Parts: sequence; structure tokens; C-alpha cells
Amino acid sequence: MEPLHLRAICKSYPSQPQAVQVLNGITLTIEPGELFFLLGPSGCGKTTLLRCLAGLDFPTSGAIFFGERDVTHLAPHLRETAMVFQNYALWPHLTVAENIAFGLVERKIPTAERTQRVEQALRSVRLEGLGNRAIDQLSGGQQQRVALARALVVRPRCLLLDEPLSNLDAQLRIEMRREIRRIVKENGLTAVYVTHDQEEALAMADRMAILEKGVVAQVGTPEEIYRRPTSTSVARFIGETNLIPAELLEARAEHIQVNTAAGIFTGQGAGAPLTAAAGTPVTLSVRPEAWQPAADGAPNSVTGQVVERVYLGARAQLTLASPLGPLSVIILNPPTGLTTGQTLTVAAAVQDIVVLPSV
Repeated sequence: MEPLHLRAICKSYPSQPQAVQVLNGITLTIEPGELFFLLGPSGCGKTTLLRCLAGLDFPTSGAIFFGERDVTHLAPHLRETAMVFQNYALWPHLTVAENIAFGLVERKIPTAERTQRVEQALRSVRLEGLGNRAIDQLSGGQQQRVALARALVVRPRCLLLDEPLSNLDAQLRIEMRREIRRIVKENGLTAVYVTHDQEEALAMADRMAILEKGVVAQVGTPEEIYRRPTSTSVARFIGETNLIPAELLEARAEHIQVNTAAGIFTGQGAGAPLTAAAGTPVTLSVRPEAWQPAADGAPNSVTGQVVERVYLGARAQLTLASPLGPLSVIILNPPTGLTTGQTLTVAAAVQDIVVLPSV
């Protein structure tokens, strides 16, 4: 296995009155055996970047390396990649086995080896015995497995997946998340996966890159990006968060003090240290589950009135009307009798308050 290197990838398309810039200097390294996600809102450039990796599109400038090999302008079949599409792209007139074998036929693999590799691919995706089935006799999840088997059978250096679960129902998506990760890891593949589904990325990725308007906003593990977003836009995009206006008081290496409408709060930075002067506007990002019931006057606490309560069994999701504005709060094992109209004090730990530059 080899790392993938994307170096200053730019992509623009001719348009009037000026060219449309889709990618603007993307630089990434994807490690061997890594399940790497490209995540971002519609129009951020993630699918265009995947197509450049596949050779279905070529960058306007920049370079793509598979290990030491420059593949920037190579045709798709010379890159030794395989792609799984959103709509599966299966041939309805071919059987399951014939669909899986299609790439091997194109590569002129001998019949005996072709049969062996198709059977191996069927076992890998747990579709043994279904090789003679017609595609329209399969469920959506089974069709997705066929698409994966067709990609695996050519033994790619890199597996590319473009929103492969978006056409499945919620329960099947959860099952296929586990299956795709298992298949990638058991086959020792390097995989690049495009999605706009934050939960999917958090559940599956080794690392991810958040794209915004053709640039990389942040790269990291799911936990790093969820717990330590480096911008308000990333914090807002990955999961739910409370964005609270504040004013910088003091920034030290271990903590940052700010003034809020509910008093002084202490949090931590993310990424580069804050070098702004005291009095500079900042924004706090606090996840709903970070708030915990607390005594009046506790550090990093705020008191508000419960204006909405949604009971979810082991937890309750509350909206508090507070001096900080409306707060989303998730309480685990909510106390009996907690209802709308009640006053509640909640507090967050220092490590759960991320201080971000205000936009």
C-alpha cells in the first residue's frame, strides 16, 4: 500500500463572465490503509476532488501522487483505482457474477482466474451463492454489496466511494456502514469516501477533511474535529453546537478566559493559539451534551428557563431561554419531573468549551 498525495489541487471550469473555481489549492496526504472521508456541504468540491483522484476529471493545476508515481493526468484504468457510485451503476441485463466480473473481462483475465476472483469477492461481501441472481432480484443493500464486490475484484490500489449509502433506508445505512468499514480493513485497502452525512463520517472514518468552498477547512480524526473544531463553520457543520458570543479577557497556553452575558467563562482554544488582544470578540462552541445540571454560581454556569423538552428515553433534549440566548442542552438520565417552565442551571467543563475567532 502507498500513501496518496494531493498537492495544491485547483480545478476551474470555463464560464461566463469568468471561470468557476471549484477547488482552490487542496493539499492532503492520505495514509496507506486509511478510510479517509471528504465531507462538506453541497457545492464544496468534494465530488470534484474524488473525480480527480479517479481520473474521471483532471485538475487545472497541482499534482496527484500514488506513492512516488505521478498519476495527475493518467487515464482511470491506468491508476488501479475502483469507484463505487451513488446509484451503483450495475448492468441490469447481467447476473450478479457477470456484473462483478465485468472489470476482469475488460482486463482480459483468464476464465479460471476470473471465476476464482469473483467467488472470492462474493465471499468478501457476504453474497455467497447469489452469483446467478438477476440484479432486480436483489435488495438495495445487496445491490450495494455487488457494487463493492465489482470494485474489490480488480484489486485496486485505492477504493473511491461517492455517497454510496444515500439511496438506502436508515437502518440499512447503519448496517452498511459497518460492512464497508469491515471490507476496507479486511482487504487492506486505502479508501476515500465522499459524503455530506456527518453521522456517517463520524461513525466510519479514520480521518476526515472538511471542505468549504473548494478549500480544506480542517483535517483530523472524527473526535478531533467534533471536540476541537477550528472555526465556527466547522463546529456548526459537524453535529449540533451552541455558538455563544463572548469577549476575550485573557489567553494562556492552558486556558482562555472570556466575558459572556452570563459572566466569565473559561475554555480552551483549538488549532493555532489565540493571539488577539483583550476585548476582541470571540465565539464559544459548546456541544449540547457538554452542559450538565449544576449548582447556582458554579464555574462556567448559566441559569435559564426550560422552554422546550423532548423526552428520548435515556436522555432529554432541552431548549433553555438564558442570558446567553437559546441553548440546546442534552441531559442524560433526566430527573423525573423536569418540565417546561422550570428553571435550570447548567455548566460545562473547561475542556468542553472551545474558544473560536468570531467571523
